Amino acid sequence: MTKGSDIGLIGLAVMGKNLVLNMRDHGFSVSVYNRSQEKTREFLEDPEVLGSSIQGFYSLQEFVSSLERPRKILLMIKSGDPVDHTINALLPFLEEGDIIIDGGNSYFLDSERRFKELKSKQIFFVGAGISGGEEGARNGPSIMPGGDFRAWEFIKPIFLSIAAKSQDGKPCCSWIGSGGAGHYVKMVHNGIEYGDMQLISELYGLMRDYVRMSSDEIALVFDDWNNCELESYLVRITSEVLAAKDKNNRSIIDSILDVAGQKGTGKWTAIEALQADVPLSLITGAVFSRYLSGMKEERILAKEAFSKSDLEFSGSKKEFLQDCFHALYASKIISYSQGFSLLKKASTKFDWDLDLGEISLIWRGGCIIQSVFLQDIKNAFVSSPDLPSLIMDPFFQSALKQADSGWRRVVAAAVLSGIPVPCLSEAISYFDGYTTSNSSANLIQGLRDYFGAHSYERVDRPRGEFYHTDWSGDLETNLV
Repeated sequence: MTKGSDIGLIGLAVMGKNLVLNMRDHGFSVSVYNRSQEKTREFLEDPEVLGSSIQGFYSLQEFVSSLERPRKILLMIKSGDPVDHTINALLPFLEEGDIIIDGGNSYFLDSERRFKELKSKQIFFVGAGISGGEEGARNGPSIMPGGDFRAWEFIKPIFLSIAAKSQDGKPCCSWIGSGGAGHYVKMVHNGIEYGDMQLISELYGLMRDYVRMSSDEIALVFDDWNNCELESYLVRITSEVLAAKDKNNRSIIDSILDVAGQKGTGKWTAIEALQADVPLSLITGAVFSRYLSGMKEERILAKEAFSKSDLEFSGSKKEFLQDCFHALYASKIISYSQGFSLLKKASTKFDWDLDLGEISLIWRGGCIIQSVFLQDIKNAFVSSPDLPSLIMDPFFQSALKQADSGWRRVVAAAVLSGIPVPCLSEAISYFDGYTTSNSSANLIQGLRDYFGAHSYERVDRPRGEFYHTDWSGDLETNLV
C-alpha cells in the first residue's frame, strides 16, 4: 500500500506556495489543493515543482484521501468566513484524530471558537501564527502554534524542520498554549511590528525634513545602525528600500504615496489592550497613524490652511544622528515592554501560562520583528520570570538611562519643527508616566468623585479603603 503524503496544504497564494516548497526541501511529501483549479495547475507546472514529492488535487475528497493518518491539513487562506467554510467542507472527509491547522492571520477568538467546536468532533485544531512573509515561508519562518496540544506530537517534526533557526541553531518555533494562544501571540507580534515600522518612519521623516538629508544618506545611517544594538530585519530592509533606484536612477521611495495600508492585526492588538486594561499607547498610536496617513486629501487642505514654523537645523549632524539612534533604541524598548505586558496579562486572563522568554526566542529569526535584542529580552525573563515590565530589567534600565537625554532632544526638535512623531512621543510619555510615583491622576479621581460620587482612596490610608467628599456641601469626607 502506497504511503500517503505527510501533510496537505490548502491555499496556493504566495505564503502557501513557499511553505510547500520549504516542506518539500526538508524531505516531507505534500498534497496541495486550491479553490481555483487554475492556481493548482500553474503551481504543479512550475519547474521547481515538477518531478518532486508534491501532489496536486482538484477535489477535496481526493486531497484528503491522499494524506497519511492522522491527516494533517494546513490552511493558508484568508481569515474569517473562508476558514470556516473550508473547515465545514473538509469535515465530511475527516476522521477522529485528524488535524486542521490554520496558518493564516486569524483573530484569536475565532481560533478559540474553532478549537472548541472541533474538539467536540474529536478533530484536533491548531491555530498557528506564521511570520516572515514570502522569504520566511520559503527559507524558514517563525511559527507560533497553539490549540489542541494532542496535535503537537504529529506536527512538531514538520514545524521544527521548516522553521527558521536562530544563530545557536534553535528552531524559531515552540508550542505556545491552548485555544487561540498561537494566534494571540502572532497578533501581538504584528502590533509590535506596527510600532517598529512607525518609529523607523518617524526617524526617516526627521532626517529628511529637519536635517535635510537625501534618501541615500539616510540609507547609510540605517545600514550603520544595523551593525550595532539596532541590528534587525526591519532596520536592514529600511536601508535597502531607501537606497533602491528605478531604471532612471531615481529613488523609488520618493515616488511612493504617503498612505500606509493595514490588514487589521494591529487594530486587533489595540482593541485587546483596551479590553485587558493594558496601556499599549505606542502600538495603538502606530495604528492611528496609519489611519491618519489615509486622510491624504484632508491633510493637503490642512497644510494649505496652517503655516508651520520652519525650524532650521543647526548644530552637529553627527551628534543629532546619535540622538536619533538613542531615540529609536529607547522607543523600541518601550514598544516591546508594552507588547510583553499585554502577553503577560493575556497569559493570566486566558490561563495560557505563556513562556515570555521562549516567545522572544521564537521571534529571533524568520519573522518581521527579528532583532538581536530579543536575546536580551529572553535573558531578562530568565533572570526574573515575574518581571513586571522590561523597563525594570537591569539591562534595559541601563539602556534607557543612557538614551534619555538624546531621546528627549529628538522629540523636542520634532515638536518645535512641526514634524509629527506620534510614537516617539508616546514612547517617552509612557516612560515618564511609568516612572512617576506621584502623578496628577489624583485630580481626575477628585473630579470623578465630585460629579459622580465615584469615591477615591487616600494617600494616608491603606489601599482598598474608599472615601467620598460632599463637595457641594460642607466638604465632609466619609469612608464609603
